[in-house]
Amino acid sequence: MKKPKTYFNWSSGKDASLALYHLQKSENYHIDRLLTTVNSHHDRVSMHGLRRELLLEQVKEIGLPLNTIELPEEPTMEVYDTEMERAILKLYSEGYTHCGFGDIFLEDLRIYRETKLRPYDIQCCFPLWQRNTKEMITEFLDLGFKAVIIAINAELLDVSFAGREIDENFLKDLPSNVDPCGENGEFHTFCFDGPIFTNPVEFALGEKVYKEYKRPKEQDSCDAGHSMGFWFSDLVPLKKNKPHEGL
Repeated sequence: MKKPKTYFNWSSGKDASLALYHLQKSENYHIDRLLTTVNSHHDRVSMHGLRRELLLEQVKEIGLPLNTIELPEEPTMEVYDTEMERAILKLYSEGYTHCGFGDIFLEDLRIYRETKLRPYDIQCCFPLWQRNTKEMITEFLDLGFKAVIIAINAELLDVSFAGREIDENFLKDLPSNVDPCGENGEFHTFCFDGPIFTNPVEFALGEKVYKEYKRPKEQDSCDAGHSMGFWFSDLVPLKKNKPHEGL
């Protein structure tokens, strides 16, 4: 039986890594491409703030080609939808019939994804959907995955959490109102090692930067439209030493 041609919506974080791992192990899909949204102005992965250079190192160790959706500095939802549809149309024309995601709980996001892909008859796959997040993060660590926190919601976590690696101590230190997988946007991660990688991705911790963004207007809250703050921990690629000529 021929496996359906599948691309994976790649965020560079832990949930995407675990979801990709499960889809590859299932042997029901032929995953041969990753798709990532990048802010062209900052040259970084959207939302996560990861440098493009590290993204490229990461996907090289995964061993899959990457398509990027290039967005401006402050894209509107209309711009995002237009660029996303352009990318999907290209993938559809290349014969892709399935797409994988690392989403867990966010029903609105799942509906949005399915609605956008339905006109192209591309089926969405959610291998982590509605799993217990405490069990899931334990599985993530037990499998040998490693991830570092690169962005946090400043309203829920203090700056000391930025740049920390996810381990048992990190999970113990999380406040009780923070999901262990950050599924409600409490934090974002960069996955740099694990069973889907040929080699670990090497990096160093850089500076921590605070930024504010406007809350989505569609949020049902008196704070909608007001600013919300995030701490970002920059990750700096480590240049691999090249041997001197003649040695």
